[in-house]
Amino acid sequence: MTTPTPSEDRGHLATEQRLAAAAAIDALSVEATLRLMNTQDMEVPLAIRKAIPQITKVVEIVVAGMKQGGRLIYCGAGTSGRLGVLDASECPPTFCSDPDQVVGIIAGGDTALRSAVEGAEDQRDGAVPDLDKLKVTEHDTLIGIAAGGTTPYVWGAIDYAHSRGAKTSLMTCVPIKTLMTRPRAKVVKPNEPVSIPPRPELPAPVYQPIELLVGPEVLTGSTRMKAGTATKLALNMISTTAMLQMGKAWGNLMVDLRATNAKLMDRSIRIVSSQARITREEAADVLTKAEGRVKPALIMATRGVELGEAKRLLDRHEGKLRPILGPPR
Repeated sequence: MTTPTPSEDRGHLATEQRLAAAAAIDALSVEATLRLMNTQDMEVPLAIRKAIPQITKVVEIVVAGMKQGGRLIYCGAGTSGRLGVLDASECPPTFCSDPDQVVGIIAGGDTALRSAVEGAEDQRDGAVPDLDKLKVTEHDTLIGIAAGGTTPYVWGAIDYAHSRGAKTSLMTCVPIKTLMTRPRAKVVKPNEPVSIPPRPELPAPVYQPIELLVGPEVLTGSTRMKAGTATKLALNMISTTAMLQMGKAWGNLMVDLRATNAKLMDRSIRIVSSQARITREEAADVLTKAEGRVKPALIMATRGVELGEAKRLLDRHEGKLRPILGPPR
């Protein structure tokens, strides 16, 4: 049997500390356990609200990059990595976005989406091959996701992305200041002046952190709980707001979608029918002529133009319907 290698003490991190209110959770009834969990979960939206100024700055960076052809790249391990991949994978069907516009990378690759890949998160250079394939540029934004903030795989990805000119963020559930360490001091020879101790720094350059301070978990260290919930909420907010800023909605209608299944076809027909004030049959016909895309279909139905002209109008207005059709009804 191999003896585990001693590692850094992470006991000072909020995600590793014990929650006093859950000290006797193993002795509670099922209902009492669920109520305790629910009470703790109520703290998550409050933590998100406090982080909105930080999230705002990250979204603004993402949008500015996307307008230059850049991408939003999530990188994480375990629960954090799975949530990043999940959010990225939901963007194309929701916003008809290019699958390469929002990308999720997880330590251990696709296998880790279902099964733990031992030691993958401890490999600082583990994300480099995937990031190399993406050919990261200065227009990209990489968000490293690490609830406890210590994952070497994430810090390595942040370091690499920064070296390629990309903007970097760390989404974590601990105060960023607790992750700063003091670099090893320079060795001073006898009779030399004592050097000034180096300032604490992060393991890699973070342009803008996002701190989701949800506190200790009900089950100590199980960051798939409050930390995971906070991460999912924050990722939803980031990708959705970025896509809204890129013209992927009209009012609160999901108009930048393509009818590829029965549910989306029904939604598309209802949007075109109600906004253009035509029958469902007429809306279905226009959608067919618009190759299943709602945006051009709406312009064709309300302006009486062909698909080519509808596309030209959208190109002229950066894909946004409001300057063309005004507000939705």
